[in-house]
Amino acid sequence: MLTIRSRRVLAAVAATAALPLALTACGMDDSNDSTSDASATAAASTPGGTAEKATAAGPFGPACASVPEEGAGSFGGMAKDPVATAASNNPALSTLVTAVKKAGLVDTLNNAQNITVFAPTNDAFAKIPKAELDKVLNDKATLTKILTYHVVGQKLTPQQLESGTFDTLEKSSLTTSGSGESYKVNNTANVVCGNVPTANATVHIVDTVLMPKM
Repeated sequence: MLTIRSRRVLAAVAATAALPLALTACGMDDSNDSTSDASATAAASTPGGTAEKATAAGPFGPACASVPEEGAGSFGGMAKDPVATAASNNPALSTLVTAVKKAGLVDTLNNAQNITVFAPTNDAFAKIPKAELDKVLNDKATLTKILTYHVVGQKLTPQQLESGTFDTLEKSSLTTSGSGESYKVNNTANVVCGNVPTANATVHIVDTVLMPKM
C-alpha cells in the first residue's frame, strides 16, 4: 500500500506532467487566433489589395461598362495599339475616328509618345447641330485646330486631373477639375470613362467636344 506521502508525490508528478500539455493546447489556440487576425489586417492594409483600389488604378467611369471584355476594342486590346488605332476599335468613338482621318492626323497621333487624348464620344459630336458639324468636318484647318485641342503632350493621371491647366497640341491650354471618379474638362465636358491606356497614350473619354478659341 502507498503511504499518504507517496500518494502526494505521485499526484504532484502527474500535475506537473499535465501542465505542459495544457499550455501547448492553449498556445495553439492563441496562435491560430493571432495568425488569423494578423492575416486579416495585412490583407486589409496591403496597397492595391482590394478590388476598389485595383479598380481606381485603372479605367473608371460609367461609360467604361460598355467597353467589350475581349478583343481589340477591350481595355486589354486597346493597350496594345497606338491611340488612333485603338480608338478605331471602339464603336463609341467612330465619329472621332472619322474626323481624325479627315484631318490627316492618324499618323501624327499614332507616332506621338506619352500623350493624353480627351476623346469625345459619338454622342458628344451629336450635340453639335448637323449642318455645323458637317461644315467643320469639311474644313481641314478648323477640324485640325479642334482635334489637336483635345491632345496634351503628357500622360495625365487622375490625380493630375483634380486641378490643373495643361498646354495642348493646338498651342492653347485647357483646364481640368474634380476628384475620385468625377472630373470635368473646361467645366463643360465630363470624363465618362477615364484613364484608358493605349500603347502610346492615356485616353480620357468625354461627353462634350472641347472647343478652342477661334
